[in-house]
Amino acid sequence: MAIANLHETLLSYAMRKSQLTLEISQLQAQKHLSLLSRGDASSIKAQDEHEIREFYKALYESDSDYQGKYRDYTQIPDFEEEMNKIAAKYQEEVEQLEAWEAQLDAQITTNSAELEEVNAYMESLKSMLSSNIQEDFNFGMNS
Repeated sequence: MAIANLHETLLSYAMRKSQLTLEISQLQAQKHLSLLSRGDASSIKAQDEHEIREFYKALYESDSDYQGKYRDYTQIPDFEEEMNKIAAKYQEEVEQLEAWEAQLDAQITTNSAELEEVNAYMESLKSMLSSNIQEDFNFGMNS
């Protein structure tokens, strides 16, 4: 009876180990997606900044009044404001992604700690199961 109970407990721990391993894999996949999203946001931000730069550069080069007033296109008053708008827009998105990544990291850490605990319990149960089987075998031989 003790062997059956130990075996059943061991199976339940094996199932929990599988669940934790799957959850950790899924969390790591979500973290990977978050990192990709952050990269995409950075790329789009760079593209938006490039478009603003090209617009103000063309504006500067086409208007002699701007050339007389400003050293280059970055000196045009609205240029800096537009660049700041883009930076603010993408900063908020990046902060949200970083917060999500922090949550994912925390959950991965929690699940990994539980997984280590489950592995330790399983090793202990395997040892007890092996010991009980050996004792039962020895008992049967001594009778």
